[in-house]
Amino acid sequence: MEAIWLYQFRLIVIGDSTVGKSCLIRRFTEGRFAQVSDPTVGVDFFSRLVEIEPGKRIKLQIWDTAGQERFRSITKAYYRNSVGGLLLFDITNRRSFQNVHEWLEETKAHVQPYQIVFILVGHKCDLDTQRQVTRHEAEKLALAYGMKYIETSARDAINVEKAFTDLTRDIYELVKREEPFKRTAHIITL
Repeated sequence: MEAIWLYQFRLIVIGDSTVGKSCLIRRFTEGRFAQVSDPTVGVDFFSRLVEIEPGKRIKLQIWDTAGQERFRSITKAYYRNSVGGLLLFDITNRRSFQNVHEWLEETKAHVQPYQIVFILVGHKCDLDTQRQVTRHEAEKLALAYGMKYIETSARDAINVEKAFTDLTRDIYELVKREEPFKRTAHIITL
């Protein structure tokens, strides 16, 4: 009997409040967009299978973290067992872009000595006319941190699949090469 999935990866989605984390995850896991979304209190959990190669599926556990400061102590515990993450900012909110460094540093502090594979996500690209962060400066920041950059829209389903699939593929390639984090409890193998 063939296994349902080959690996299970825990992913976190982090960024300021109102950047669209929950909407992005719901679009990916449920295929829908909610015009109104209640703020996440603490952490919400979602899952979905992704076929990374023909016949090779990976189960994603996706942790939607609260962006508000008052919930940070709750969400920090979920960083530790994550192998990948989407680091979101809203392209129409410069402050959310400026806070990317803070989110990255906080995450690194809680996962050491391990590392998390990140993709920087400029969200709400459907609102391009209200853009406060250029693609060029976001790409430059991603390059400085050694991560990929992608722009997404949960509303219009732009690059949502690609963001999660690219991140999953990057982690999978590290696992295939037997990089150090494979030997941690972060990845479950069947």
